[in-house]
Amino acid sequence: MTWKAEIDPGRCMASGMCAGIAPDLFALDEEHARPRHEEVPEEERVLDAADSCPALAITIRDGTTTVGPRP
Repeated sequence: MTWKAEIDPGRCMASGMCAGIAPDLFALDEEHARPRHEEVPEEERVLDAADSCPALAITIRDGTTTVGPRP
């Protein structure tokens, strides 16, 4: 199963936290982070990456349900 990862470029401050936690799933470009693929595996580290984003720029969805970041 997979989730969908989205990063809001208007909120992303390129801290690199997501790429540090899951470098195979998130990349840091010059100005913003981005998911390497639109779909990501349903793994705890994906949620950890979303939770660790200081700007809360990462959203993880399971269909229409938002699963990350966690409250």
